[in-house]
Amino acid sequence: MSDPSQTSTRTDSVPNSSAIESESSAVHRASGSDPKTLTNRSAASSTPSRNSFGYRRFSPRRIATICTNTLTELTRLKVFYFLLLFGLLLIAGSVFLARFSFQQEFQILKDVSLGAMSIFSSLLAIVATARLIPQDIEDRTIYSILAKPVPRFEYLLGRLGGALLLLAIAILAMSALFLTVLYVREHSVLNETARQMASAPAEQTNQALQAVRASGLNPDLVPVIAIIYIKACLLAALTLFVSTFATTNIFTVMVMVFVYFIGHLQGTAREYWLHEHGADWITRVFLAVVALLFPDLQAFNLVDDAALGHAIPLMIFGKIAALGMFYIAVYTAMAGAVFSAKEL
Repeated sequence: MSDPSQTSTRTDSVPNSSAIESESSAVHRASGSDPKTLTNRSAASSTPSRNSFGYRRFSPRRIATICTNTLTELTRLKVFYFLLLFGLLLIAGSVFLARFSFQQEFQILKDVSLGAMSIFSSLLAIVATARLIPQDIEDRTIYSILAKPVPRFEYLLGRLGGALLLLAIAILAMSALFLTVLYVREHSVLNETARQMASAPAEQTNQALQAVRASGLNPDLVPVIAIIYIKACLLAALTLFVSTFATTNIFTVMVMVFVYFIGHLQGTAREYWLHEHGADWITRVFLAVVALLFPDLQAFNLVDDAALGHAIPLMIFGKIAALGMFYIAVYTAMAGAVFSAKEL
């Protein structure tokens, strides 16, 4: 009577038919003679958008999914509601800051409201974006995302897209309140002016009402709000780049606050440097490198012009918007390069 262990050992040592077939098919696949393999190869060659892992190299759907999840995650932050609420309160309370002539009142209202939108959108861009990558690494959620598999650049685009959507929501909320307050105050001044000039000639009354409308709500505010949003997007892209090599979000915020102040003082420093040291090519190259690393944020400041009622020429708006888009593209590409080489 044979030993069962010896029988099982002998049975395991004998290759079954399925193993032989799989080995044979592997040989055929290696030699390229398997018709199924040839069919699969032709199908793979007809779909170049997929790589050897079987997923698309660039998928807008994956980016949209990461973007949506990022937006949901950021809207749960208390700092988002704190900054948004503080900005809304400042805009709503700006109508009580001055009671002078209607030109001065509208000027102060625009200056305070647009300034609040610029400051709080910039702070929100820095604080919200700074925590994305370090927090994912600390929570180890980034490993499960990249193991889907998801390309790293798509992950960055999705994260940045979620932050930009958050900024758009904040800008829209503050803009809606600002325009509503300005509209209500303008109609109040129009009614007061019409009542005070009831006995004046019709031409003089129309001129006074037209002056009130010119100082109040007008379409020239739209480009200014758009530039404020582009500036916030630029800061978000730069913050994302810094966070790719930073270890904590606190370090990223500190660096970005430093960059924020340098960016606003860069124009004055550049004019002083050119005045003191001339405009030779070495100076220009140095200033160009500084401008690339530290964007001239003062170029995006159109609040003073809007408060004074000056119309923003389309050419100037286009140049500033193109400069902002250039900075966003450069910082996003730099973030992708650094994050691709980062060991996780």
